[in-house]
Order: sequence, then C-alpha cells, then structure tokens
Amino acid sequence: MSLVEVHNEWDPLEEMIVGIAHGARVPRPDKGLFALDYSEHHDAMHEIPSGPYPEQVVAEAEEDLDAFAAFLVGHGVTVRRPRKSYHAEVFGTSDWKTDGEYNYCPRDVLLPIGKTIIEAPMALRSRYFEPFAYREHLQAYFASGANWISAPKPQLGDNTYRVNPREGSIIANEEPIFDAANVLRMGRDILYLESRSGNRLGYEWLKRVLGDQYRVHALSGFYDGTHLDTTITLVRPGLVVLNPERIGKDQVPEVFKHWDIIWAPDMVDTGYCWSYPRASIWQGMNFIMVNPALAVINDQQVPLIRALERHGIDVAPLKMRHARSLSGGFHCVSVDIRRRGTLEDYR
Repeated sequence: MSLVEVHNEWDPLEEMIVGIAHGARVPRPDKGLFALDYSEHHDAMHEIPSGPYPEQVVAEAEEDLDAFAAFLVGHGVTVRRPRKSYHAEVFGTSDWKTDGEYNYCPRDVLLPIGKTIIEAPMALRSRYFEPFAYREHLQAYFASGANWISAPKPQLGDNTYRVNPREGSIIANEEPIFDAANVLRMGRDILYLESRSGNRLGYEWLKRVLGDQYRVHALSGFYDGTHLDTTITLVRPGLVVLNPERIGKDQVPEVFKHWDIIWAPDMVDTGYCWSYPRASIWQGMNFIMVNPALAVINDQQVPLIRALERHGIDVAPLKMRHARSLSGGFHCVSVDIRRRGTLEDYR
C-alpha cells in the first residue's frame, strides 16, 4: 500500500511530516535571496541579517513544533520529522556559492498529489539540497509503492533573478522553478500561483506531469509575493478563506464560484525578531485542517478562530510564536503525506 495518498487539503489526516527549527539561519547574501526576500525593504545585499537565528527563537520554535507534532499523534496521525542538518556549511555549483537555511518548512520542499510525491525545484539557492533532509522518508514512501519524482534541478544563475523590476516577474522564465507551497490541492483542481517563487514554466511542467486527470489553474494578477497559502486557505468542500488585502471581490478564482467565502479578518501581529520580518502579518491565516471539521491555528488569531467557529469548524489553538521570523505557520511547517479519501471533483 502506498504511504503517499492525498487529494486535497481537508480529508482526515493519517500521516504528516512536521519540520524542525534546529540550526535555522538566514543564508549569506546573494542576488536571489535579496531579490526574493529583502529588496523591497533594503537598499543593498550587505544589509541582509545573515547568520543564525537567536537561540531563544530556535528553542521556542522547537517547543511549538514538538507540541504540534504531539497534538497530531494524539489524533491518530503518524508524524515524521526531517533529519537535522548543518546549515552553516557552504555549498554551491560552478556559478554560485551559498550556505543553508533550515528544515523548518517541508511544505515548500515536497508536493504530494495522489500517490505521487514531487521534490520541488525551489527558487532559493540556500534550499538547493534541502530535500536530502527527507531522503529517508522518501525512500520509505517509494518502497511502499508511491511514485517519487523530482522536478528538473534549476541552475539558479544570476540571470534567474531581477531586483525590483519595473514590470514583469522577479524570476526569469527560462527553466521550471516553483516552491511546493505555490500549490494547493482541491481534488481534480490544482491551484498554482505564479509569483516570485513560481514561474510560468513551473506551471507548465506541473501541468504536463500531472496529465489529463487534473485541471491545473495558473493564478496571477492579484499577489506576486511568494506562496499561495497566506492568500487562499481551503477549509472543506465549499468553504474557503480568502485574503481581502490581496484578492478583490472581482478577482475570486472561478473554481470558487459556488463556494462560501470567509473574508479573513484583520490578523493579530505575532511579532518578529529582526528589524524586518521574513513573513507578512497574513502568516496568521496559514492554518492546517486535520479533518473537514477541525483546524489547527495560531492561538493568537482569535478573530479568525471565531470566524471559523461561526461556520461550524472546531479549532485547536496552538502556539506558533515565531511564524513571522521563520516564515512559516502551521500549514508551512508541515506537509500532509496521506489523507483518508478519494479523488473527487469539487466544482
């Protein structure tokens, strides 16, 4: 039996990978990191606050991740964790050198769809070898009968990145590039955000690989930051949370034409450790569904919790104290490997 099988964001969870904060750091400055994460708020690459995160931030993040994993285990979910890595080690290609970042956000790295798990061709050089932290689990999934594939490894040369372009994308469209968190699954419909962490060729590659069984929708024109899961959060069939700061009422994707929409309330700012956070305040709507009636959400996001409760969703409020510093809420720091359900059409 394949240990990998997931068709949407809400079926009852059976297996999940939860990240770790061990050794987390901001990578050394390079053009890609500056263009994608820092150019809007800093004038030069040398202003990037490279180096290890404060020990207290890492320790508290580890506590929160462990508590999240324990909660899932208590609800019958098999939980795996990535192996620890030494992220200060310098690595690279003949074109560039960098050091690592963390194994905190498996959502960016791995994309399970059906019985296939895909290693994503991520946009940042510092995350080039991050999939290796999950290799033991990928080997087990393959041995169980799952399909294990990797997208083409991008070269990520300096010509890949454009710093503050007046028009067009920050990342070039010369090779497939996307983080797995640019993608959301809703049965036969797959949503793909074109942004600074996912280009058009990434969409074309994914659409071709998945084939006619799926309808892959390229979303653009309303948010070109990075990932999709702080703009759209799927709750259950027929119910979605949308970010009103990024999506206008005339921009709602066609796939939600007959769905009920919760327009996310103002988020509670959970703070950050640097002079500039690595994630926006909308990290607060980055929550995970354990099943169609139970959400795990940052305990400080009370307005959003109440909005979900009004729609009949039970909420487990847990701590995620450093989501803005480390750039990852509960959806980001986990990747659902298996959910109990079948491939359905929710249009």
